[in-house]
Amino acid sequence: MAEHALGGHMGTSVVIDVCLPCQSFWFDGRESLQLTPASTLKLFKVIGETATKRHLLPARIPCPRCDAALEGVEDVQRTTKFRYRRCPKQHGRFITFFDFLREKDFVKPLSGAQLDDLRAHLDTANCSNCGAPVDLARTTTCAHCGSPLSMLDLKHAQAVIEGLRAADVDLAAVDPALALERIRARRQSERAFTEIEQGASWYHDASSAGTVGAGLLALGRWLNRKV
Repeated sequence: MAEHALGGHMGTSVVIDVCLPCQSFWFDGRESLQLTPASTLKLFKVIGETATKRHLLPARIPCPRCDAALEGVEDVQRTTKFRYRRCPKQHGRFITFFDFLREKDFVKPLSGAQLDDLRAHLDTANCSNCGAPVDLARTTTCAHCGSPLSMLDLKHAQAVIEGLRAADVDLAAVDPALALERIRARRQSERAFTEIEQGASWYHDASSAGTVGAGLLALGRWLNRKV
C-alpha cells in the first residue's frame, strides 16, 4: 500500500493507506471521519484516476497492523448493501473503492432503459466490482461475484462535491461576490455533469473499466480540471 498524507480537522494530518492495484483503502480506526472536505475531494480524485480493471482480492487479507486475518462484513447504507473487511482486534478496515462508493450512496443499479441502451452499444462490460466480463445478452449480474451492473449516481456526486467545496470555503473572509460566484460555479457544474452522462467515451470505458468505472473516469477527468 502507498501512504497518502491528507489534511485533518484542527490542523492535524491523516495518513490513508491506498492499494492502487486492488483499488482499496485501509482506514485506521476512525480516520475517514477526521478528513477535511478538501481531503475527501482528493480521495474521490484518486478513485476517479484509477478506475481500471483491478486485481482480484485474495481469500485471506492480513491486517497491516497485527497480521490477523481480516473478517468480512456486510452492511447497508439506506437500501444499498456494501462490504468491507475489518480487523478482529479493531485496528481498522479494508474497503474497495467500489464498496466505498456504495457506502457513500454514490452507486445505483442500472435502470431497464439504461441496460437497453448499454446493450445497443456493447456486447460485454467488465464488472465494476471484480473486473470479470459480463455477457450483456445473457445477464446483467456478474457470474463471478454476484454484483449487479450499476453506475455512478452523477447527480448525487455533483451535490456531494459541491457541498464539500462549499464547506471548505473560509467564511471568515466575507466576499460580497461570493453568492454570485457560487451560482455561476453551480451552473458550470451542472453543464459539466450533463456532458459526462452523455459522452461517447463512456461506452468505451464501460467495456474495460465497468459501468461504474466509466463514470469514475469521467468524474476524475472533471475533477482534474476543477480541484
